[in-house]
Amino acid sequence: MRGAALTLAMLLALPAQAETCLRGVNLSGAEFGDLPGRPDHDYTYPGEAALKRLGQLGMTTVRLPFRWERLQPELNGPLDIMELARLTDTVSWAEIAGLTPILDLHNFGYYGKKQLGSQALPASALADIWSRLARHFRDRPKLVFSIMNEPHDIHSATWAQIQNAAIAAIRKEGANQLLLVTGTAYGGAHSWTSDLRVGNNGRDLLDVKDPRDRYAYDFHQYLDADYSGRAAECSAAAGAIKAIGDVTAWLKTHDRRGFLGEFAASTRPECLTALRQVVAAVDANPRQWLGWTAWGAGAWWPQDYVFNLEPTPAGERPQMKLLLAHLKAGRKAATCGKDAKP
Repeated sequence: MRGAALTLAMLLALPAQAETCLRGVNLSGAEFGDLPGRPDHDYTYPGEAALKRLGQLGMTTVRLPFRWERLQPELNGPLDIMELARLTDTVSWAEIAGLTPILDLHNFGYYGKKQLGSQALPASALADIWSRLARHFRDRPKLVFSIMNEPHDIHSATWAQIQNAAIAAIRKEGANQLLLVTGTAYGGAHSWTSDLRVGNNGRDLLDVKDPRDRYAYDFHQYLDADYSGRAAECSAAAGAIKAIGDVTAWLKTHDRRGFLGEFAASTRPECLTALRQVVAAVDANPRQWLGWTAWGAGAWWPQDYVFNLEPTPAGERPQMKLLLAHLKAGRKAATCGKDAKP
């Protein structure tokens, strides 16, 4: 019995050592529009054809942003049946296409105007929605749960504990999926170890606790002057590339894993060069990085959106061509994480 228990413990620990490498895009639509909004008018979930296309292009994952308020119209209340059905259909189409869906709660640390960590929106509220999602999806092991997109004005120490409450709720439901946690200050790689007004992610996010030890840190990194992803220029490219190196070192020092959940470039030649360097820097370190999802795909983006990854009548855009060439060149490992080959 003792030997059987030891074997079981080893099998349960295995997912923390190696994961399928994740390479793909953010597929927008469900996070669009004013609240509550009308489906397929103010916002839309990605359709079957869009997901099939990404799978055929050779990608392995897709990050799916969605809004908390639409899925759970009342805090601590049941999930909206129709909204959950739309999300579930999208997950099913992604899996059929051979993609690992990443469920991205795209709320920046808020529910409406209520901030997580406040009396109006305690950690238990985030734990509640993730408990319900975990219960619904727990039998779909390929899913990834991304706990919150880009919280920005919550102290890092507080934010670590809020995420811990969500993690505990997910695991209590028996859901063993890979989890993505992030830091405050929008999860920027460039400021990860800096002392900021809202704390220090590199110090305080070490307090994240997962009884399954199956999680990674979700970093975002843009190339424009203030790293916000709001401009076509990429004057901070050198700083962004350095940030990836610095975070890689942090992950290695603390035996943690990372994921680059958002990054992008315009079609300017120097920006495309930087985009290639960012992807190469992540893929060169499969022990530390589980992969990346570039921003941003989705049929509802305007044609002139600077980071649009959707094809034009003339074919794929330069950014997507670069990403696809990188994939086809064979620079993606089969597995990522602590047991991956460097």
